[in-house]
Amino acid sequence: QVQLVESGGGLVQPGGSLRLSCAASGTIFSSYPMGWYRQAPGNQRELVATITTGGRTNYADSVKGRFTISRDNAKNTVFLQMSSLKPEDTAVYYCYAVLSFTVWGQGTQVTVSS
Repeated sequence: QVQLVESGGGLVQPGGSLRLSCAASGTIFSSYPMGWYRQAPGNQRELVATITTGGRTNYADSVKGRFTISRDNAKNTVFLQMSSLKPEDTAVYYCYAVLSFTVWGQGTQVTVSS
């Protein structure tokens, strides 16, 4: 069974940092592009960052310079390092992988608040 499981979310103060992890199982995810979306209450799902099999990355303008996506293919894991967090970064963050179909994780809540 192909599966993605996110972890690392939580409550953080503005200006703080969090590192999200997305552990993949059921196939060799190093062969597929992966990324992160987020969805805040009342908002549409927003693409945050993507990473290709070769490690090329792309970011939403709203997170450029603050977030870094990376992958450890040996561990079948993708990370999202988030720094200088703002209240508007509050959302549920979802990991995904593009196989012949798209696989989604269950999401992890990130709340930025003082």
